[in-house]
Amino acid sequence: MRIAMFSTKPYDQRSFEERGSSHDIAWLEPRLSAETVSLAQGFEAVCLFVNDDARAEVIAALAAGGTRLIALRCAGFNNVDLAAAEAHGMAVVRVPAYSPHAVAEFTIGLLLALVRRIHKAYTRTRESNFALDGLLGFDLHGRTVGVIGTGRIGAIVARILQAGFGCRVLAYDIHHDAALEAIGVRYAPVEEIVAECDIISLHCPLTPQTHHLLNARSVARLRPGTIVVNTSRGALIDTEAAIEALKTGQLGGLAIDVYEQEADVFFEDLSAEIIQDDTLQRLMMFPNVLVTGHQAFFTREALAAIAEVTLGNIDDYAAGRPLANAVKPAAVKA
Repeated sequence: MRIAMFSTKPYDQRSFEERGSSHDIAWLEPRLSAETVSLAQGFEAVCLFVNDDARAEVIAALAAGGTRLIALRCAGFNNVDLAAAEAHGMAVVRVPAYSPHAVAEFTIGLLLALVRRIHKAYTRTRESNFALDGLLGFDLHGRTVGVIGTGRIGAIVARILQAGFGCRVLAYDIHHDAALEAIGVRYAPVEEIVAECDIISLHCPLTPQTHHLLNARSVARLRPGTIVVNTSRGALIDTEAAIEALKTGQLGGLAIDVYEQEADVFFEDLSAEIIQDDTLQRLMMFPNVLVTGHQAFFTREALAAIAEVTLGNIDDYAAGRPLANAVKPAAVKA
């Protein structure tokens, strides 16, 4: 098959070429959008990443150009209009679990860096400042942590915090994980988690129900000084509400690897430019905010798994085999 692979970086091409494939792949740096969809003209498949835009009008243009398959090289699919894809007879496949350990471990890394001020200490010592003033942190042991979403990633985070750090873990998910309950994780309503936890880690998919899960109303119910970590989807957090809560101290710290308006910023080197996103600029000015650029997935193991599963999905489609990783409009898990 001829595949137009959007949003590619050199590391994407290396990982896919190391896996090997008989397909004809065009490596395209631009993101898929209404402005760039013409690049897919004549390609039977497009391969997309997290910030590609496959809304209804883009899908209609893809279908008109001969595209029959959307292969996502990520777990989330909130950037694809699944109903439009189905209406145009277009299959959508994804990589449901490339390396949950990568994201879970990075989540813990962000949390530790924030509560122990490791990122600030690194900057200081680079300038030969070894003073400890302003670097006071707190123990994770004994803290109450809320894990919202206990799929593959959230379950690993809950286990690390419960068994590894000795935290009391409350969890929320539509489906309860009996193995987590067996080690002492207790499932509770989101309202209870928001009110009782010292730390909250977000690991749920982005759906209409979870959009701005943390908003002005829910943030107001947080325990003063609560730490929030988000390595899932940016729009789970209303950024403006988070900024107001940081200003009052209601939110004691925020560590995010995702941002609701990240599409024009993340994965790009903008160090010589003026970022036009005022909200992101305000957010990064807070000393108790840690922002990384959608890096949690980025390990050798994860890249290899993404290439393997993505090309396997395309192989299955090309051979007319059942699509184990197909995504349908009724899908709710990411």
